[in-house]
Amino acid sequence: MKIVLPGGTGQVGSILGRALSAAGHEVVVLTRRPRRPRDVAWDGVTLGPWAQVVDGADVVINLAGRSVSCRYTPENLRAMMDSRVDSARVVGEAIASARRPPKVWLQMSTATIYAHRFDAANDEATGVIGGAESGVPDYWAYSVEIAKNWERAQEEAATPGTRKVALRAAMVMSPDRGGVFDMLSWLARLGLGGPVAGGGQYVSWIHDEDFVRAVEFLIAREDMEGAVNLAAPGPLPQREFMRVLRSAWGVPVGLPASRWMAEAGAFVLRSDTELLLKSRRVAPGRLADAGFAFARSGWEGAAGDLVRRARGARAGAGRRRVRVGGS
Repeated sequence: MKIVLPGGTGQVGSILGRALSAAGHEVVVLTRRPRRPRDVAWDGVTLGPWAQVVDGADVVINLAGRSVSCRYTPENLRAMMDSRVDSARVVGEAIASARRPPKVWLQMSTATIYAHRFDAANDEATGVIGGAESGVPDYWAYSVEIAKNWERAQEEAATPGTRKVALRAAMVMSPDRGGVFDMLSWLARLGLGGPVAGGGQYVSWIHDEDFVRAVEFLIAREDMEGAVNLAAPGPLPQREFMRVLRSAWGVPVGLPASRWMAEAGAFVLRSDTELLLKSRRVAPGRLADAGFAFARSGWEGAAGDLVRRARGARAGAGRRRVRVGGS
């Protein structure tokens, strides 16, 4: 198949690009900074020559959007909104103008669309959309609006010949440097991976290999459209999630952090506390009902696999440095 990945140069795009290419598919990445033979330039806002690669493609998986790993200033929040909505809109325009439109358009979304809650998991049928919770920062509602507008841009696209799926993805865990697992592992190895603000908030996640398998599953299942949660069936309270991760790294202790300490740490890391404090309790209802089987459904097994792969990658990088230095 020919698969087009708008915004495919980030962590999730790299995971998908590697896996889909290894499976024998022709993968084309739309990016603002093309560097590789299969990269095609686009601006994520306006139609251009790049739309030619969409015409005749089998699948489009739009991953474009400004990274959420930043301070949630008004400027950054607006950039998150605009980059997501504009890219979804223009991908829809490219599909609508194609003589041979793709059969399916998978649009990245986020599990952040659901409410901050502890009492029950959010599936697609009964989950509570966020934005009206009490006792949380006002700007958390804006994150929900970003997600809602992101999905709406896909829904409103005039693409009757193309099946549309919105991927409400939890945090995708992979051993790649710079990803969320890498950041959490760094904290754990420093002994800082303890409970944050009590640690009762839920963490939803999905192993990178299951993320790829779920995408492949949704491409193949012609009866699946609309919003689908991509999250492992075992979300955990943050205190337990980090305890398991520390154990996988062999770190016995994780210092707890209060809310103000989390604020200070997020400021230093140029990130935001919503990523640490919002309770994302998400269930993969539609995937489960459709018969999708997670290879890594439990966090203990998933964390162990990711740590082994991360250690292997670091050891390989060290050996390469030694060879280069000795040549």
